[in-house]
This record gives sequence, structure tokens and C-alpha cells, in this order.
Amino acid sequence: MKKAILAKKIGMTQIFMEDGSLIPVTVLEAGPCVVTQVKTVENDGYEAVQVGFEEKKDRITVVDKSGKKEVVHEHGTGKAMQGHFKKAGTTSKRFVREFRFENSAEYTPGSVIAADIFAEGDKIDATAISKGKGFQGAIRKNGQHRGPMGHGSKFHRHQGSNGSSSSPSRVFKGKGMPGHMGTEKVTVRNLEIVRVDAEKNLILVKGAVPGPKKGLVTVKETTKADA
Repeated sequence: MKKAILAKKIGMTQIFMEDGSLIPVTVLEAGPCVVTQVKTVENDGYEAVQVGFEEKKDRITVVDKSGKKEVVHEHGTGKAMQGHFKKAGTTSKRFVREFRFENSAEYTPGSVIAADIFAEGDKIDATAISKGKGFQGAIRKNGQHRGPMGHGSKFHRHQGSNGSSSSPSRVFKGKGMPGHMGTEKVTVRNLEIVRVDAEKNLILVKGAVPGPKKGLVTVKETTKADA
């Protein structure tokens, strides 16, 4: 892998192509990402590039004259990570991820990875945490069929038989049941980039990308060749 970037999902829209066709696209604010560390085989046992994305405030402890301590931005970046970012010559970042580039040695701490590493026509894999759907029944969660809706039926939207009474006297693993739906790591492969706006750090991807608006999306060059 030679190209990857962290992005924020802006939303969906549609654009006209040169041939007049209308294409639905997902708009991603891709980077800029700052290289915060370059990992090497000698120091870390493997090669990778660590990048940071999106600004984050620092957590600061203030002591007044009476000796009372007060924490400013309690959920901000702690001292350890503040030092890590300072060493790389950058400000604190909200998201930190690693990419195993084939050319990791070419990067240096403080260098910037921007949207212009991708071009129109590139194929990518987009990874994000899917939208949360809350607690759902077996029909919506697992795509199961409902039972008869007549008044005499005692089976409408239940998940079906849970197990035999004497043998095996248990519920098999993987049985489709109601439960929490969504909020899972999802990767959509082989998506096409239809437009790149390097000035605004925007990438327009054909079709849908997983995750909610303002959610973090990891964009990598695809590992799936065209069928």
C-alpha cells in the first residue's frame, strides 16, 4: 500500500459528469494529516507511518494562589501525548492511526499527507464505524421473515425456535436474535474517486460510504482488483 489518508464524512450529494450523467457521490474532507511518527524495524519491529488528523485542545492543569488545581479542557490531550506531538513538531490531534506503507522510509515526522495523493479514477477501500440503530428485532437485524399475522397465530415477529428441549438442550452459537444493531467496523471496497479538490481537501467518492456525518473514515487504495 502506497496511498492512504484519514477523512471526515461531510455527506452525500450528486454531480454531473462531462457526458451529462448524474452521479451520486459522498463528500469526504480528506486530511491534511500530519506524520507524527515513523516506525522502523530496528526500533519497533515493523515499518509503519503514524499520522494524526483533526485538531484537539490540550488538557491543562492550572494552580491558583491558594494552591487549588483546576483542569482546563478535561477531555483534552494529556501530557504524554502532548509531548509526542511536540516531538513531531505539530499540534495535538484528535485521531491517530498507523498505515503500513511500502515506502514508509520516505516519510519524516511533521510531513503532511493531503488529499492530492489521490486522483480522479483511483479505486479505494473506505472503512468506518457504521451508524448505530439501537436495539432491533430479528426481522430488521437479521433479515428474517415474519410469521402469520392472523389472530390465531402465536408467532408474528419472533426469531423462531431457540433450541430443542432435551437434545441438544441449548441454543447454538450464531442463532439470529434481537439485539444491538450497527456501530460496527465496516469496509466498502473498490469505490471510485470521481473528483478531487486539493485546495479544499475534498474527495468525492462514487456511491455510499459507511458511517454517519462527521464520522471518521479511513481511505486506502483498494486491495480488490476489478472482477
